[in-house]
Parts: sequence; C-alpha cells; structure tokens
Amino acid sequence: MLLLRSHRFPLPRCLAYSAFVSSYKSALGSPLPSLPRRRSMAKYGTSASPSPSRFLLRQLFEKESSTYTYLLADLAHPDKPAVLVDPVDRTVDRDISLVKELGLKLIYAMNTHVHADHVTGTGLIKKKMPEVKSVISKVSNAKADHVVEHGDKIYFGDLFLEVRATPGHTQGCVTYVTGNGPDQPYPRMAFTGDALLIHGCGRTDFQAGNSRQLYQSVHSQIFTLPKETLIYPAHDYKGFTVSTVGEEMLYNPRLTKDEEAFKSIMENLKLDYPKMMDVAVPANMVCGLQDLPTKA
Repeated sequence: MLLLRSHRFPLPRCLAYSAFVSSYKSALGSPLPSLPRRRSMAKYGTSASPSPSRFLLRQLFEKESSTYTYLLADLAHPDKPAVLVDPVDRTVDRDISLVKELGLKLIYAMNTHVHADHVTGTGLIKKKMPEVKSVISKVSNAKADHVVEHGDKIYFGDLFLEVRATPGHTQGCVTYVTGNGPDQPYPRMAFTGDALLIHGCGRTDFQAGNSRQLYQSVHSQIFTLPKETLIYPAHDYKGFTVSTVGEEMLYNPRLTKDEEAFKSIMENLKLDYPKMMDVAVPANMVCGLQDLPTKA
C-alpha cells in the first residue's frame, strides 16, 4: 500500500549533517561529500538569513531491551507532522510527552518488524492518540492500520521514508530510508531495525529467520546506499548510537565475510532463547495489545 502524502511545496533541503562522520574519511577510502552551502531565504521573499533545518530527528532509548525509538518530523510543514519508528510500550508516555512539547503532530507509529524482545508501543499510542495510524510490513502478517511493501513511500509532510524489504532476521523485516531528493534530508538515513546493527546484525534462528536471506538483504538493500548514509538500528548493547554504510562495509565483523562464512557464524552463535519472546511476539502481532479476557 502506498501511503498518501500532503501537498508539496519547494523548500530548501535539510542541511543537518552529523559532525562525527568526518572521522570516517580515511575508513571510506575517499573524502566525504562537501556540505552544501545554505540557501538564502531571500529568493523565497523573506530575509537573507540562513534557513534552519526542516528535518527533526530524535533518538530515544529504552534500557530494558536496549531499544532505540526514532522520532522524525517535518518542521517546515505547517502541521509539523511526525512519525515514531519502533516505539516501546514502557516508554510511550515519554514519547508522547516529547511529541507534545515539540509541538508536533504524530501521524504514524511504525515498526521495522515483529519484535521478540519487547512489546511495541504502537497499540498504547493509538489508545492515547486515536488519530495516529500504525504501520508494519505486509509480509509480517501482523495487525496494523497500514501494511507496507517494498518500494512504498511513507510521507510525513513533504518528507518521506522509502520502504526496503530486508528479511532474514524475521520474514517481515523492513528498513525505512529517508528520501532521495533536493528537499530531503542529507545525508540519507536508514532505520534498519535488527537487519543491520552497529558492527553486528540480528539473529536468524527464529521467526522464519534465514541467514542467507539476511546476508543478501543487507548487501542488496542497505550496502547499495551511498557510503555516507547514516545507519540507525533498533538496538545497541555496547553504547553505540549511529554508524554509516561505509563503516559497516569495512568493519562489520559478520557482514564483511562471504556468504558461506556468514552462514557459519550465524549458525554457531549459541544464543539464549529471548526471555520476552513468548509474550512479545503474540502481542506485537496484534499491534502491541493483547486481547484481554472478558471479566465475569
């Protein structure tokens, strides 16, 4: 399903560019692209002062499951529309409070996949904010207001996220990538869920996981993005917050191997059974809300 966008109008591209990426110049083998000059607002009939960034990104953390939730918004649009990627039930009140404090209009609460280590906050958000629509991939077979497929675009204001199917950790994993265009954020950003972590990847031993499929997904759908593309995963257990495509192509200890070596690594991880899986997966299949038994 292709989600509808609001009316477009020309505005300067986002100039947000995280300073840390300069440290990757040597790792990528060539200098990163120069930051484009700010455009004067004079051509739009206002002042000649530099225009502010139109794109808002907040990275939020839930410590029990080491989950990152991402808040994205189009600040240049009159409504300041926003989306939440991978919300957690434990931090819904925090996330909603932040949305209100920033004066944003939350329109979508979306998941990269059916999580096994925490219950999504999507259902609780919808209870507190009925106008918000839930989003998940069609292949996941989970309940949501909108189910998306590879190639769909999810618009919030005049910005959008491109849906890329990246199965392998689970059958229904998708990566959400910021748009490619003059009015879209630069550098691009990929919200990879568990498909690609910082110097790691999600396990492939449950929920129809498949190591060969994950390897092919990452190499064909994520590693083909520009090397300066920022990688924002759903989890991190070592305190890292962000990486780049170029860094992962050089230093990811699993995905820099060939496909056979990667398969061998994934088959011999010997990880414990996820302690929340029997609760989280059934809840997440129904938007994070279990059907409660009727009281006598």
